[in-house]
Amino acid sequence: MPRVIGIDPGTVSIDVCGLDNGRVFLDHSWATREALADPRRFIARLEAVGPLDLVAGPSGYGLPLTWARDASEEDLRLAFLAAPGETGGVGGLRALVGALAASTLPVVLTPGVVHLPTVPAPRKVNRVDMGTADKVCATALAIVEHARQFGRPLGEVSLVLVELGGAFTAAVAVAGGRIVDGVGGTSGPIGFRAAGALDGEVAYLAGEVPKAMLFRGGAAAVAGWDETSASPDRFADPSTPSEEIALAAYVESAVKAALALAASVPSPQEFVLSGRLAHVEAVGHAIRQRLGLFAPTRLLQGFARTAKEGAQGAALIADGLAGGSNRELVELLAIREARGTVLDHLYVIPREQARRRLELS
Repeated sequence: MPRVIGIDPGTVSIDVCGLDNGRVFLDHSWATREALADPRRFIARLEAVGPLDLVAGPSGYGLPLTWARDASEEDLRLAFLAAPGETGGVGGLRALVGALAASTLPVVLTPGVVHLPTVPAPRKVNRVDMGTADKVCATALAIVEHARQFGRPLGEVSLVLVELGGAFTAAVAVAGGRIVDGVGGTSGPIGFRAAGALDGEVAYLAGEVPKAMLFRGGAAAVAGWDETSASPDRFADPSTPSEEIALAAYVESAVKAALALAASVPSPQEFVLSGRLAHVEAVGHAIRQRLGLFAPTRLLQGFARTAKEGAQGAALIADGLAGGSNRELVELLAIREARGTVLDHLYVIPREQARRRLELS
């Protein structure tokens, strides 16, 4: 049976989860800065637990299922949406993927929401970030957990996942066990560090929108905290008017996003919360209380103690791709059928302009 690993690359931490015949054998989290400062050391730790059948690697905004060793420079720019020299974003992540590709590990890069054929084309219009590859993975975990908890076939699961990450907030809609819609961290609700979707006039007033701008202006900034170092735990006890506004804006924005996506799911059976902020009780309770008026709302539990939900879901997908017990999950999510690029549905700007921004010919 497959021995696989799933990797979740986050702004705060990079998590790994390993499954051997469905049993956890690796469950670890590294600070992102630490992991990216020495990719060879990070990779050596993974190689040490081999041999492995498959690794679902860090994939950014995603690609159609691709072996990391076969990914071109164009593929990587489209996956991480950054031109050479771009200083914003999670610096060093592309270098880590390059090092993984050059290693002996069997690493694949997986799709984001926008690549999936199960999402109707009209919902993709003028959208790039409908949910990164790790959000697809977290959703995979939510589908499996719901099916097991309620004794339903995977193909009968309908829910909305709300991912409350250390930087971004995103949401993904599932109907009939398939992802049918999503709103990503740069196009959706306010995040802890990130502003989320920008008012078009704000983008105009900014004059330009560099990558770094996508990672700031979130709830931490509203509260008056240092965006790069503030802990989400500070939301547990807001003590100033600014902190109260920040918490209220964060909660309401997440609730609105979840309810908006529920329109794409006929009678969602539940809302599911995941991510770092979901475990801050003041945040999780407030969101559960408001969403609970519309459908049962719970916290995604997962099966590992340390690795984030995205890493656990990535391990499930890797297991299914390698022929393990999660084959049906991979088939329902249409991971192998993912197609296209994140630039395929743009109308507000020409596709060629977007490619030039990434310095692609």
